[in-house]
Amino acid sequence: MGVAGPAGPGPLPGPVMDRDEVDRALARIGAEHEAVETSLLALQDHAGRRLLEGAELTGVTADRWAAADQAITRLWAYFDAYSAALTGARELRARRRWPSRDDLGELTELLRGRSVTVSAGPPATGAPESLTGPARLSEEFTLPELVERMNELYASSLDVVVAADAVWSALPARIDLLAAELHRTRKLAASVGVRPGEHPAGDDLERITRELTELRAQVISDPLAFWRARSGSSAPGGGRPDTERYDHEARALEDVRREIDAVLTVRQDAEARLGRLRDVLSRADRTLAEARTARGEVLAKIAATEVPAVSGPPTALHEQLAAAAEYRRHGQWNRLSPLLESLERRAEDELLRARESLTAVTAPLAVRAELRGRLDAYKAKVARHGAAEDPLLIERYDAARRMLWSAPCDLRVAEDAVLRYQYAAAEVLSGRVPQQHTPDDGRGTDGGRGIDGGRGIDGGRGIDGGR
Repeated sequence: MGVAGPAGPGPLPGPVMDRDEVDRALARIGAEHEAVETSLLALQDHAGRRLLEGAELTGVTADRWAAADQAITRLWAYFDAYSAALTGARELRARRRWPSRDDLGELTELLRGRSVTVSAGPPATGAPESLTGPARLSEEFTLPELVERMNELYASSLDVVVAADAVWSALPARIDLLAAELHRTRKLAASVGVRPGEHPAGDDLERITRELTELRAQVISDPLAFWRARSGSSAPGGGRPDTERYDHEARALEDVRREIDAVLTVRQDAEARLGRLRDVLSRADRTLAEARTARGEVLAKIAATEVPAVSGPPTALHEQLAAAAEYRRHGQWNRLSPLLESLERRAEDELLRARESLTAVTAPLAVRAELRGRLDAYKAKVARHGAAEDPLLIERYDAARRMLWSAPCDLRVAEDAVLRYQYAAAEVLSGRVPQQHTPDDGRGTDGGRGIDGGRGIDGGRGIDGGR
């Protein structure tokens, strides 16, 4: 590495510079020299570079830092040559206030010619080696070419340093915070019985712990594996740290934390929820018992009727409720939580089924009550119109009443009797003489409904709501 001596008899690189051009060129190169020196010193003191020098690197980072370290060494060698060339030019210019023609020619050669010679040095890491050794022992540059080469080496080296520093600044601290949260979550999980091998959330915590430990080790040893360069950006350090794996584990830990919070909620209100479950199942048992009693009444009082069977009490639910109480007694909250959710859903379904069973069983009794109400409503209506003593109406009322108040009651025959009474009442109230009609298919010439559609003064239910 060195600076070429004075220009020989060879051709000069363009016309000889005058004194003003030399002074302006020296001032410009001096400013460039200061800027380059400032940048190199900043790179030398960069925290990322110091970390890279002291770290045990692997993978992509080890390869790229080896190349960048050689580039930085080469960069200082180029800068030394650049400084020597500038110093030589300044000394030559300082010899005379009014430089001679030969001085100007030599300065022109130094400032514009290929006056800087630098040894080629070892090949870059990863570059193929020639079988006959290095192809070139030295390189010659003009000062602008040397500045351009230094800019290239500086940009590539700074990119490695800035990227590694950005990853180290972003990820390890976030991983440590997440690991601290993980530690608190594991302690909380253990307090409610959520352990590996016993609960899925415990297995998830084990997996997250292993993944964070591995992720942190990889980030420390190979930070550039977690760097995503920005597409189309040529600026050093253009990009961002890749946090995909970290974000995935953070979301997984949040899911586990929510599940553990649910278990904690179970611990806090387990007794109240168990009490509500006992109440729901008790209501379902009472409803089924009422349905079984009503079924016996229907079979005894209603003739020729299909009455659905009524199931027994929900024994399986009572057994699971007892198991839930045992889980609460022994603090097995992780097992109690899913069992309570299942029991609450199934208990509500059981109560609904019991109510539907009671409704289906008591349907014939409801029909009988509706017919009784309709008959009494028509009797009251006839009495208001002064026809209560009509012999035919009395006969038909008594016939319908005997059928409805006898056991077992044939609902089909009783309905026909009520319809006949309705028809006769309609004719009496309309001023006609009642005829001895037998309703077609149990109804009559007007469909068996009477003057008000066959329902009576209150829509066919009677003054007491059809009961």
